[in-house]
Parts: sequence; C-alpha cells; structure tokens
Amino acid sequence: MRLDKYLKISRLIKRRTVANEACDAGRVLVNDRPAKASAQVKAGDTIEIQFGSKNVKIEVLDIKETVRKEDAENLFRYL
Repeated sequence: MRLDKYLKISRLIKRRTVANEACDAGRVLVNDRPAKASAQVKAGDTIEIQFGSKNVKIEVLDIKETVRKEDAENLFRYL
C-alpha cells in the first residue's frame, strides 16, 4: 500500500493531500530513510513523522484497504 494512503487510513494524518505534502517536505521516514508518498509500506516497517518539534515513531502491524475509526489504532503501535 502507498505510504500516503496508509497514513490516511491509519488516521495518523487526517487527509491524503496533507500526507503527500509531508512526504514531499521530507518529514516522513520509512525505515530511517526519507520516503516519497508513493513508497510501498508493508507490515514490520517503521515510520517516523515529524510534526513540527514533535516526532512520532510507529511500527506497521497490519495493512487494510478500509478500516473503521475504532479499529484504526490496531494497524500500528507506537515505539
């Protein structure tokens, strides 16, 4: 699954366009490397997002095309 789509579905970032912009600005790292929005994400990858002065680091646990809001937190775990 594309990185920008995963960030939206997991609700780490609210909109896909915002996820695209964050990737273009180099604020998203996948496995400690800057990633484009089109990078493929799979279970076991680590994603680090820089929100201003705050960093969020997660591990991808599952990939799903659609998920309910209540189940979105089961797609990843914070590191």
